[in-house]
Amino acid sequence: MIGRRELLALGGFAASWGCGYRVSGKGDLLPKEVRTIAIPHFENATTRVRLNDSLPSAISREFIRRTRYRVVADPNEADAILNGGVLQYISFPTITDPGSGRLSGVQILVILRVRLTERASGKVLYERQQFEARQRYEISSDQVAYFEESGQGLQRMSEEVARQLVSAILESF
Repeated sequence: MIGRRELLALGGFAASWGCGYRVSGKGDLLPKEVRTIAIPHFENATTRVRLNDSLPSAISREFIRRTRYRVVADPNEADAILNGGVLQYISFPTITDPGSGRLSGVQILVILRVRLTERASGKVLYERQQFEARQRYEISSDQVAYFEESGQGLQRMSEEVARQLVSAILESF
């Protein structure tokens, strides 16, 4: 005979088994036939030149780090192709030093267009026309210690876009 304690434990297990919860960031909703992904150079409709160069490599590293997919250089050898473009790049001051009036914080906003297609069929596996990402960086107010920080800000932006984009593709957000 099953006791009350065992019955409650069994009922809790059965209820949680079919509840549909899963750990975020661990899904992979792409077709099983997709084993390789090509990420060509992104188009750039802005005046900011380095961002579209760093995005494909950051996204490639994120796919390699987090998934089972192999990233290949030649789109003709890939099962899927991730095309993208930088549509807008906006940077604006967020903080100014009250003593000197100098800029001490900058917010970057980047809007991308991305599309992952299955090469053989042309089927769109993921698409987002307005993929938005933000990054903030600070600038030293000391003129002696000051150096241009936008390069590091853009690198962090690329890494953040890569994390967000790979998660969105894998979980079909």
